[in-house]
Parts: sequence; C-alpha cells; structure tokens
Amino acid sequence: MDLEFSPEEIAFREEVRTFIAENYPAELRGKQDEGDELTKEDFLSWHKALYKKGWIAPAWPVEYGGTGWSVTQRYIFSEEAARADCIRLLPFGLTMVAPVIYTFGTPEQKARFLPRILSGEDWWCQGYSEPGSGSDLASLRTKAVRDGDHYVVNGQKTWTTLAQHADWGFFLVRTDPDAKQQEGISFLLIDMKSPGIEVRPIITLGGEHEVNEVFLDNVRVPVENRVFEENKGWTCAKFLLAHERVGIAGVASSKRGVERIRAIASTEMDGEKPLLANPFFRRKVAELEMDLAALEYTELRTLSGMAAGKGPGPESSVLKIKGSEIQQRLTELTLEMAGHYGAPYFRSFGEGDNEHAVGPGWANRAAPTYYNVRKTTIYGGSNEIQRNIIAKMVLGL
Repeated sequence: MDLEFSPEEIAFREEVRTFIAENYPAELRGKQDEGDELTKEDFLSWHKALYKKGWIAPAWPVEYGGTGWSVTQRYIFSEEAARADCIRLLPFGLTMVAPVIYTFGTPEQKARFLPRILSGEDWWCQGYSEPGSGSDLASLRTKAVRDGDHYVVNGQKTWTTLAQHADWGFFLVRTDPDAKQQEGISFLLIDMKSPGIEVRPIITLGGEHEVNEVFLDNVRVPVENRVFEENKGWTCAKFLLAHERVGIAGVASSKRGVERIRAIASTEMDGEKPLLANPFFRRKVAELEMDLAALEYTELRTLSGMAAGKGPGPESSVLKIKGSEIQQRLTELTLEMAGHYGAPYFRSFGEGDNEHAVGPGWANRAAPTYYNVRKTTIYGGSNEIQRNIIAKMVLGL
C-alpha cells in the first residue's frame, strides 16, 4: 500500500483544510470544546455548509449526488475533519438509509427521498431495536398488516437516537408472522408525523436526551414506502448494518482523541508530574496507538474494496469490534486522567466560570462521556454477535 500522497492529493488536503477553516461554524467549536449538548440546528449548520460545497455525501454514487472522490480523498477529508475537531455528521440519513434507497429503492423513492437527505431537509431516525429484540434483531415483534394500499403498523421501538427531531424513520417490521424470523420482515419508511406515533424520551446517565422509545399505534404507512420486496427486508437490514459498522469504527475521531489525551497527559496537574511520566500510563497510551494504527489499515483496505465495487463484508465486523473498543478505552483513559475531578459530573459543576468550579474544565465531561460510550459495543450489532459473524464467515466455524 502506497502511503505517500501525490501532489494532487496534497493540494486536495490543503483545499479541505482551507474550506474547514473558513466555513466551520465558530459556535459549534465553542460548544464542542465545552461538551455542551448539540441541537438539531447545530448539526444542520455544518451539514448545510458541506451540502452547499457539494461535499456532503462522499461515499454516494455520483449520479445521486456523490463527490466522485477516490478512496484516498475520502480518507483525507475524514482525517482533516477530525483534526479540526468538526462534529460528526449524523449517519441515519446519509450513510444508513440512503445507501439502502439508492441500492434497493424504486426510481420514485430515489427521486423523493435522496435529494432531501442530501440537503438536510429531512432528518432521519432508525427503528430497529425493540425491548427484547436488540442483539437478536430478527426476533422483532413490531407488526405491519396489509390493508389495501397501506400497512397498519403496531409495536414499540427503543434506543431510537434523536427521534425527537426526526421527520422520517426507517423501520423493520414483521409482515409475515408465520415465516422464519428473517424471512418475514419488511423495510418501511415511515413519516414520523403520522397519527399514532408517540416518542418518549430516555434520559441517559450523563443527563442527555439523546435516545427515545417510539410507540406505533395503528400507524398507516403507504405500501409505496416499502423498500424492496415484502418479507425481504432482512436483505436491506444486513446491507445497512454492514455500512453502519464501517462508520462506527471512527478511526479519524479516535486519532484526534489520542492526540487530546497526549496533550492533557503532558501537562502538570495539581503540582504533580505529567501523567505521561508514569510508565504504566504511557504504556496504555502506546498500546492504544498501536491498536488504532492496525485498525486504520483495516479500514483503508475495506474502503479500497468498496471503491472497487465490493460491498463491506466480514471485515466490517472487525472494524466495529475494534473501533468501538478503542473508543471506550479513550474514555477510560480520560476518566483516569481526571481522577477525583471526574466525580462531580453535573453539567454546571466544574466549568471555569462557575464560582464552585472544581478541577480543569476538560474533566467536567469525563464521567458522562464515559457512561455514554458504554453503548458503542452494543449498537450496530453487539460485539458478541460480531465475533460470531467473524467465526462463521472468516474462520468457517
């Protein structure tokens, strides 16, 4: 693998750096630095800036609005966005449901939904997990009964991220209760403003309203909103999850996280020597960097295969496992650095302009972030399930 950038690629990197420096919203940088909860408008402000530039969907085919970038260009863009500490774009529309629509959808569905995903006019959420049907997703019980040119949907979804803002959701529903689990599922696009939908908040340990329960009570969904064939939605689900797992790896943002840990651990705190002077802590950081480098090469090979027309295969499970574990280790090291300053994790406690401030400002969010990132080894298919996939598809067990 050639690791040297060509002159054209170096010029592209400079173009990306300049664009981010001139167009990334300043108010976002401030919120991110302080660990404030981001609003829908915050996410959309960066989305719309990239959309205006034509850079919002690097992985999409050009005919649907993609950039036509090479794998190297996509890699450079993700690296530069992480280096500048840009917020990550929400994946539900851009990198999850959109590939399903442009791969399996009808011409009418592509024309209706893809432009509005690109522009940010429609905010999407994912209706997969249910109480009792998370890791074993095929056991889901939300049912859809055909009634003329509509489905009538009843059931409950859980852990639905940012559903409180969503215009549309993509849902897995059971359309044939007598078929084998995977063979009786359909993939529906549902207007979240439909009568019969109720979104209830789930407040996380960090105090954020990020996830929700979604209840569907006799929700009528036009048959034309079904993607692919009836009872063949599992094909769409597997395709989507493979793409999601590649994105979960988060290599670029994890590299930025390691840089941040090194910077903090290189400074004295409370008159004590920098943490990097401690050989045990230094070893943890070094081991994390080595694992992250190995993950980066795996991601590059996967992206190269996708650019050659190969869909992500079992390597997406490897990316998901290692990427999510590295993200958790980053939060563990951050909490270790914070020490006792990580204990008062209330949002207003520990901030620099608070008269009761305790400890450095960066430590204020160490505990809530640690709690929040516990979920990464569960969503997108738990890591235990991913190991089963690897055992079957790679090792032949």
